[in-house]
This record gives sequence, structure tokens and C-alpha cells, in this order.
Amino acid sequence: MSKRILLVEDENQMRAILSESLQAMGYDTQEAKDGVHATEILETQTFDLVITDLKMPRMDGLALMSTTLKKFPNMGFLIITAYGTIESAVDALQSGAFDFLTKPFSISQLGTRVQRFFEFTDLKQANQGLRRKITSLQRSRKIVGQSPNLVHVLEQIDMVAKSDAPVLVQGESGTGKELVANSIHESSDRADKPYLKINCSAIPETLVESILFGHEKGAFTNAVTTRQGLFEEANNGTLLLDEISEMPIQLQAKLLRVLQEHTLTRVGSSKEISVDVRIIATTNRNIETLIAEGGFRSDLYYRLNVFPITIPPIRERREDIQLLVKHFLGTFRKKYGFEEKEISPEAWEAILKYDWPGNVREIENLLERAILYSGSETQLKTSHFHFQPRHSDPKSNGVLEVGSVSMEEVEKHVIFKTL
Repeated sequence: MSKRILLVEDENQMRAILSESLQAMGYDTQEAKDGVHATEILETQTFDLVITDLKMPRMDGLALMSTTLKKFPNMGFLIITAYGTIESAVDALQSGAFDFLTKPFSISQLGTRVQRFFEFTDLKQANQGLRRKITSLQRSRKIVGQSPNLVHVLEQIDMVAKSDAPVLVQGESGTGKELVANSIHESSDRADKPYLKINCSAIPETLVESILFGHEKGAFTNAVTTRQGLFEEANNGTLLLDEISEMPIQLQAKLLRVLQEHTLTRVGSSKEISVDVRIIATTNRNIETLIAEGGFRSDLYYRLNVFPITIPPIRERREDIQLLVKHFLGTFRKKYGFEEKEISPEAWEAILKYDWPGNVREIENLLERAILYSGSETQLKTSHFHFQPRHSDPKSNGVLEVGSVSMEEVEKHVIFKTL
């Protein structure tokens, strides 16, 4: 695909010459007669590079760059001007321009600067891709286990990762749905592209639409600037819709449209904006039950459920418990400097018998708390874990109930015990 360049120049003849020359070099160009015209074009189109004159009527090049970079921080800028001074060059570069070119200049000089910019961005993207691959290897280690049920999930990740199909990841709280979503993105062809996340249950209903689809200036109270939504920011990448079952019913139709037509409109606008985003959704609820209750659109469910992945709870892959406990034990021994701590045989017996209703997250939290409770003791005992059903009252034995206390409370307990 050709690199897209927006050429902003108030002199018609100069603009035409530069545009034709850049097209002859293989670039796709769009022309704007001044900064205001350019901002209008940038509302509906995306570009890799903006080449702009510095002195123009209505809006100069620095103002255009400042306004644009607030919305599109990764946009490249090349400033050209007949008013070349050290001060103006420094201003342009400090404001975010990639380079500065003073008139008169040759077409070959312009071509060299443009080529240099794209070589730089290609190298930057390659480095970002390498960092993401390293992160992917680190994340893949977090999916711990070798039970047949978990191996099946890993096989499903491999099958779907390279496609652009929507994925619906289902499972109880704490089973690792986000880790699976991370692994899908990092193993996909979009791994070097944006990966954004939103927890649909954590955002006030009045803000979800604006956060997802963006808004225009003045669209609602406090909308003082135009903002891109997550779909635009994740363009060419992946968007994780965590707890999709909590999305307001009135927004589900708008999400369905993005999935079907790959277009959206910002709040307060009628302009359609094209987006290319891979969707991964997660839920810990039975969506078919929600559909029957009128809380979820069936057509959206069928669009999301192209490739469903269900993560089994710990009680259905008990052979992974020991691996998970050892994994988190090693993590927290290193974190807190207790390398000598081990788990007693009696504690191991209790660990392997426990049902772990909070799944992997409960194992992680319980191991961290047990290490803190144990203080200077070298062995983690059953009393440090205090396994209890989540809904039963803890016995008054000085030990807090697992899953019902914060880390702050644990730390207070440890201090009190030490004193």
C-alpha cells in the first residue's frame, strides 16, 4: 500500500508541482490549500505524513501541527517555508516536526527528506514489533498449565490468532480471559499494531459511547475538543472489549454496525469514518441467558461468537493446580526476598483438595497473602492459607478469610503479628 501524504500549501502552482512530483515517486497525495482546509480533511482521512508550508493564511503550519498532534500523536510532519531561520527551524522541531526544509529546494531534496522519514518510521515500527514479540513471550509464560483442557485452549489460540475473526472468550472470573486475549493479539499479524482495552463494566454508561466511538467538540457538556475513540485509536490493530455482557443495550447496535460495515460516526457527528479493528470480547456471564432476558442483542452475539473460546475453571483442570502454585510461589518469594520459603506437606494436601472458586486469580492472591502472613517462618503452613468457602463466616482465630480482605488489611495483620 502506498504511503499517504497530505500536502498543505497556499500557493496553487507550488502545491501542484509538489503533489505531481511526490506521486511520481510512488506516494499517494492529497492536497489542502491551507491549515483550516487540512484540518477538515484530517477529520475523515488518515495520513502517514503531512508536508506543510509554515506561513499560510487562516492557520499557519505550526498551529496546524499543534492541533493535529493532539489528536494524532504519531502523525509525521515536514515543515517547508521561504522564511527559513534558525529560530523557526528550532520551533518546528521542538513542536514535533520530523524535519525542516527551506525554499527554494529541489525535488530531489524533498524526496530525500520524505524517504528519510519513512525509513525512520519503518525502523521504529520494526523495533516496536520486536518489543511486542518479547512481551508476547513473557505473556505466554503467564498461561501456566498442561492439562488437556488448557492445552485445548492453547490450540484454539493458535488456530484463530492469524485470522481477523472476532473472538468471544468466556469463563468464570479469575480464569485468565485477558491473558488469552493478550496471547491472541500477540500471536496475530496485528501484533505490531495498537492493542487497546476497555472494561465495559467499569465505565459509566454515559461515557462508554464517547470512549469507544469518539466525539466532536460541543457534542455534549465538557466536550471542549474533538477526540478520537478507541476504535479509531486501535485502527489496524485489536480492541479488547472486556465484560462485553455489561455493555448498555442501546450501544450494542452501534457496535454491531462497526463489526458489519467497519465504519463509525463520532458522537455529535454524521460523518462516517472507516476503521479496521479486530475485536476480542470477554465475558463471565451466560450471554444466551441475557438474550432471553432482553439484556443482550442476539445479532451482536452471533457476530462476536464467530470463534468462541471457553476457559475451564480450576476445578475442571485440577492437574494444573500444583504448577500454578509453584509458579506464583516462585514469583512472590523473589518479590519479597523470601527465597527459602517452602510449602509444608499438610498445606500441599489442603491446596490440592481446595476447589478454588476464584480460579487462577485466587491462587495468585492466596499465595501472596500466605507469604506475608508467614513472616519470618520458612515454611508455609495450612494456617497461613486458611481455606474457607467464600460465603462462610471466618472463624475467630485471628486469620482473615481468603478472598475477603485487601492487601492493605493483610499488611496490617502482619505488622500486628510482628509486634
